[in-house]
Amino acid sequence: MDRRTFIASTTAAAFMARFSWAAAEHRIEKIGLELYTVRDALNKDFEGTIARVAKVGYKEVELAQFFAHLPEFNPSPKDARKILDDNGLAAPASHIPYSALSPENLPKVIEASKVLGHSYIVNPSIDRALFKQPDGWKRAAETFNRAGEECRKSDLHLGYHNHVEEFKPLPDGKLPYDVLLAETDPKLVKMEMDIGWIHEAGADPIAYFEKYPGRFPLVHVKDFDKDRNMVDVGKGEIDWKAIFKKADVAGIKHYFVEFDNPKDPFEAIQASYEYLEKLRF
Repeated sequence: MDRRTFIASTTAAAFMARFSWAAAEHRIEKIGLELYTVRDALNKDFEGTIARVAKVGYKEVELAQFFAHLPEFNPSPKDARKILDDNGLAAPASHIPYSALSPENLPKVIEASKVLGHSYIVNPSIDRALFKQPDGWKRAAETFNRAGEECRKSDLHLGYHNHVEEFKPLPDGKLPYDVLLAETDPKLVKMEMDIGWIHEAGADPIAYFEKYPGRFPLVHVKDFDKDRNMVDVGKGEIDWKAIFKKADVAGIKHYFVEFDNPKDPFEAIQASYEYLEKLRF
């Protein structure tokens, strides 16, 4: 081997080694926060709380209770958007109540969502009355398909966020989560998987990713310890590396930290952020 060939070969080998390392190492580029975690502070001081969230390092947020009192907004969508922009935060998603999907309310939600810069609006629970009806989850799926079609006309996506109830068998043995996935149009309805709750339900998130690839553009990053206590992300028993290695299969685009009732919300969001910022998978 002459000198020129040797140099070319070693350069190529070094490049391939760096490329292989880069391909093997992934990280969350924009760590997000579900604002339900800091809801009490947010209700007292929206602008100040948003500033504190941004200071931790979060780049995205998901609004939690903004649409709870339609058609009233406090602050207004325009003012809220300015506060987010001023703090370098994007809000790709928001949670909305099931009632907001009605033909009367949905146009207001869509209008406000466009101002806020949302790409997704997510329902975190169907009407509780539907739980007791034999075809309740199928009827909910019909509502989601209708609302999803309306959202798509405005370049928005509709999503659904799970808790534990979706994994309790119905009288026919089917799981509500499976009913929703089967009965909703993948082009109209996406899933925001709460990984903490699916873990608590004893279901396998990776199995769902592989069975329904691309259906999960958003996830809630929530952790539990062996005693079933909710804890800061990284202090529990969930194998985040294994789950996030399947991010491309799942179609995950947005990761939102959530801790429902922490003793100190700001300490909790700091600890979870620090863990995820260092995580490689």
